[in-house]
Amino acid sequence: MSFPASRIFVRCDLFPEEFSIVVTLKVPNLPPKKNEYLLAVVAEDRDALLLGLRYSPTQLHFLFLREDSAGAWQTRVSFRSPTLMDSQWHTLVLAVSEGSFSLTMDCGLPVDVVADVPFPATLSMQGARFFIGSRRRTKGLFTGLLRQLVLLPGSDATPRLCPCRNAEFALLSIPRILRGFTGKPEENEVLRYPYETDMKVTLGSRPPCTKLEDAQFWFDASRRGLYLCVGSEWVSVLAAEEKLDYVEEHQSLFTNSETLGIEVFVIPEAGLFVATANRKTTSAIYKWTDGKFASYQNIRTHQAQSWRHFTIGKRIFLAVANFEPNEKGQEFSVIYKWSQRKLRFTPYQRVPTHSARDWEAFQVAGEHFLAVANHREGDNHNINSVIYKWNPRTRLFETNQTIATSGAYDWEFFTVGPYSFLAVANAFNGTSTKVLSHLYVWLVGSFQLFQSFQTFGAADWEVFRIGERTFLAVANSHSYDVEMQVQNDSYVINSVIYELNVSAQAFVKFQEVLTCSALDWEFFSVGEDYFLVVANSFDGKTFSVNSIIYRWQGYEGFVAMHSLPTFGCRDWEAFRTAAGAYLIYSSAKEPLSRVLRLRTG
Repeated sequence: MSFPASRIFVRCDLFPEEFSIVVTLKVPNLPPKKNEYLLAVVAEDRDALLLGLRYSPTQLHFLFLREDSAGAWQTRVSFRSPTLMDSQWHTLVLAVSEGSFSLTMDCGLPVDVVADVPFPATLSMQGARFFIGSRRRTKGLFTGLLRQLVLLPGSDATPRLCPCRNAEFALLSIPRILRGFTGKPEENEVLRYPYETDMKVTLGSRPPCTKLEDAQFWFDASRRGLYLCVGSEWVSVLAAEEKLDYVEEHQSLFTNSETLGIEVFVIPEAGLFVATANRKTTSAIYKWTDGKFASYQNIRTHQAQSWRHFTIGKRIFLAVANFEPNEKGQEFSVIYKWSQRKLRFTPYQRVPTHSARDWEAFQVAGEHFLAVANHREGDNHNINSVIYKWNPRTRLFETNQTIATSGAYDWEFFTVGPYSFLAVANAFNGTSTKVLSHLYVWLVGSFQLFQSFQTFGAADWEVFRIGERTFLAVANSHSYDVEMQVQNDSYVINSVIYELNVSAQAFVKFQEVLTCSALDWEFFSVGEDYFLVVANSFDGKTFSVNSIIYRWQGYEGFVAMHSLPTFGCRDWEAFRTAAGAYLIYSSAKEPLSRVLRLRTG
């Protein structure tokens, strides 16, 4: 069971300096040297444990991450708890205040520990996730029973629970239906407790979740999902395994003009948005409202190709790649910043670019970068693309490195272990689309060439992971050479999926997929299934070409599953809302984008 920390830390992303954790549990005997987690807060991007509560056969451990100018290290505060492993119910209160740590069991005498390292005053929860009964991995899973687990900001919570007649069942926050659970179970534990008999089990449609059903369970037998009624919503306790059944049109989104790129993003406390890069002079931002995208803000652009959303600290940015110069002949792309006061994006920095196709935002060693794909300057396609670095002092992006590119179309950043990579899709060198696209690795402060790939009008790179495997897919759009006569079928060519071979320290060809002037790949998952959707744009005769969803089938690779009618398809984005999973695609040939809903069963 897990949820993002942003659900709790809405207005401030700092963990409280003083707090209590109250837990009522029953745990079995554990083998020696085994540990199990009751609670963990993990920074997802680096898989770092920010805070954790775990126990062993003889001790309860509270762990937290401490950072300062000297670096970061994990601190552990341990309490002896020899009576915890008796398969009986116990209520524990862990109170934390700076360097003072106190544990009270069953309203008994507190055990105090004064640590050399105090709990941090500024522990950021940005990008963190809470895990209940685990530490994000199978090792250390909790195998006991948990009745309540409460995080309480402020001072010691013990006075709120103690004294208590049944100290082991001291109540702070327990659903009403579980409050009749008192004393030691009698002979028949299954029939003893009323909350067992009140469980809702149905094979039909989802039952209502009202005050009558509050704190009751519903087991969806057809999908094998367990839900708990909280307030007026069924909350997933044991996730049902989703399966993609079919794709249906959800919304026709009429845009200002043909759309060359789309970017879906979330702004905390503001909502879900999509930015469209439109061919004519006005691009737009739409907000998800009542289950549909609605017009929110128009921004003047110059044949915009793509948008890129990124954050630096609490600053929220949106960068547009402009392909054409403005009315004065000035050629630049623009970085916009979200104004919390105006609830709009406002111009922040203009960056000189040359027929820019794409922006890529990323971090390396805690520093922020932006890479622009410069496509051509006049008729010259063999020009430099630029990597900019954020200067915290000037609060501006400044040139950090230039990389020679040939008709650059797209950048893709990713990491593998401690290594950072940046791939460029080179599309045209002035005479041929048969050019090398390159993969760079970050070494000693700059990107160095790591590997080259033969591509044909490469328009996009997409990196994705399935289990421990890392893949890199290229969208090839066109096989063309000025010395050869162009044939219609030169648009119907193979795009390629590569897989990282760790032993060879290189990406090797995994699968070729026949595509029709492919311009984009998008990877997404539904339940335990993985998918790739390709933007097929042109087959040499018509722009009315089906785009295809491929499903991962292990040894067989990706197998075509759904054909989606599209017209001049340029870009795909996958996103989720509380209502379900969706895909949106843009058309470079008509002022209409479409939102598709993924129906699951």
